[in-house]
Amino acid sequence: MLYWLLYEQLGINLFRYPSSRVLLAAVFSLLLSVVSGPAFIRWLRRMAVGQEVRDDGPETHKEKKGTPTMGGTFIIFATLLPTLLWADLRNAHLWAVLVVFIGYGAVGFIDDYLKVSKKNTKGWPGRYKLIGETLVGLVALAILFGFTDYDTRLALPLVKPSTFSPDIGMGAYVVLALLVLLGTANALNLTDGLDGLAIVPSVISAGVFLVLAYAAGVTLSGFNLAAYLGIPHLPAATELAVFCASLGGAGLGFLWYNAHPAEVFMGDVGSLSIGGALGALAVVTKNEFVSAIIHGVFLAEALSVILQVGSFKLRKKRIFKMAPLHHHFELSGWPEPKVIVRFWIVAILMAILGLATLKVR
Repeated sequence: MLYWLLYEQLGINLFRYPSSRVLLAAVFSLLLSVVSGPAFIRWLRRMAVGQEVRDDGPETHKEKKGTPTMGGTFIIFATLLPTLLWADLRNAHLWAVLVVFIGYGAVGFIDDYLKVSKKNTKGWPGRYKLIGETLVGLVALAILFGFTDYDTRLALPLVKPSTFSPDIGMGAYVVLALLVLLGTANALNLTDGLDGLAIVPSVISAGVFLVLAYAAGVTLSGFNLAAYLGIPHLPAATELAVFCASLGGAGLGFLWYNAHPAEVFMGDVGSLSIGGALGALAVVTKNEFVSAIIHGVFLAEALSVILQVGSFKLRKKRIFKMAPLHHHFELSGWPEPKVIVRFWIVAILMAILGLATLKVR
């Protein structure tokens, strides 16, 4: 909106550049979330939107019961408003990501609402959530293929697209893209079990995709940065950097109140919306496989659950003391803050490794 007004109508050249709008979006979303956070938390308390805790979870989590949840609705608001103000809203790539962000948030909202209203941790049955996420993903992919020149070629880590970029066809690519969307969203959802554990890796990932989107789309004085780095050149991807900046700023603002001991939890509305958005960014920027490295913490959490369930069904034995993985370390005697910070460190390392694939290419 402001981009259209200040640049398109008033001709203020400063707002033509994505770099300027990225900075404005990041600062605005951060200030919006920090300043408005207390009022939002008070409203959640008045509405009695309290966290329910698993009966079989660690004993230290019992004290978390009743902490305001569904804070992800505020993350969505603090991300959307700066994006709508500072991005070029004619960009179909951006709308594909926003559809996933909002749609997955709606799925998470329904799940959270059922948990809060029924006072249990079951919420919406898993199959219904997966159906909802799949339908939202298909709508986003329809936008991507219907309104952009997006193709079904793959960009593989450590390999230049000019050297090897297989075209797997529409059907196979849609399946792959849905796996990335659903996998990332639900892996982040599993990670969201300790104060601040999920939001910091999410902010880190948003920062990585900001760099990747900007690099894929920007041309500096005739210099094609994407060609130099050996990644697909996507001119429209620079507008995604504005969204990434907004998401990162909103996430940092949320951390102000979600840091241990948390005053508010993001809930499924937050974890699914952020996870879906990060998965969508991976698809739109052609980093489907690199995202597995960038999201290494989320992947490890999801794999721990898969291995735990598989082992128990096949061998009647557990691999971990409890899954997801962060609970295993809690039950191994690590204090909650130590688990959180060490997972943050791993997230930073995985982000660096993800970015390092650009140099290796």
